Amino acid sequence: MRKDLEKRLVNFAILILDITRKMEDDYSSTCMIHQIIRSGSSSALNYGEAQAAESQKDFVHKSSVILKELRETQINLQIISGAGLCQDKALIDHALDESGQLVAIFQKTVMTARSKL
Repeated sequence: MRKDLEKRLVNFAILILDITRKMEDDYSSTCMIHQIIRSGSSSALNYGEAQAAESQKDFVHKSSVILKELRETQINLQIISGAGLCQDKALIDHALDESGQLVAIFQKTVMTARSKL
């Protein structure tokens, strides 16, 4: 399960990079590209940190950071879509669906881990 989730997060980060390569070449797109690359890739990077957590409390904290970054990415995707900064609607829709699923997974992860504290 851990490797499957890690792979999903890595693939999600790659999906975000694919989206940014298809975005418009203007100031607003550039700003959003920087934002979404950071939030979209950090969830995969922080997952590695969570797997090496030193305690249950540390795991909850790191998993909460992952959840926060996924939510930020989801909102960035909505902004990009709404502003028409990426014309590949299917790619954006796929990323929104995947981010929704990942948010749900990490909401449950955080809730379960907190209940064990």
